[in-house]
Amino acid sequence: MPNLDDTDKAIINRIQSEFPITSRPFLTVAEELDLTEKEVLERVARLKKEGIIRRIGGNFVPGKLGFVSTLCAARVPADKIERFAAVVNRYPGVTHNYQRDNHYNVWFTFISPSMVEIEANLKKITTETGVNDILNLPATRVFKIKAQFDV
Repeated sequence: MPNLDDTDKAIINRIQSEFPITSRPFLTVAEELDLTEKEVLERVARLKKEGIIRRIGGNFVPGKLGFVSTLCAARVPADKIERFAAVVNRYPGVTHNYQRDNHYNVWFTFISPSMVEIEANLKKITTETGVNDILNLPATRVFKIKAQFDV
């Protein structure tokens, strides 16, 4: 477990959901937690640098914005995983990319204006990496949960 003090935990708990949509969101968080804006900014920067916070940004429902999304699973030889992941991560529609202990050992999500574009990008990834076995697994039904982790 990372070395987090109570203030780190309070900040993490506060910014996970319903992030303040203001011109100075970290000031809003600071006021709510009786801290200074500078302290919140410094702590968030440190937590991001340490890999505890991966990203801060909005989450959108792709279909409601006219986009499509899919989950992809690739069978990648162990010696090509790093290069494959780097190539996949260059595509702006890739939102997650992670390794699994499975025959299909690299999984990633792809969001795009159309499935045609996703399929074209998957062909480009295959051409560039030499990895031919990539499954395109678009959702047929979506079940959303709100993930909030109490630190």
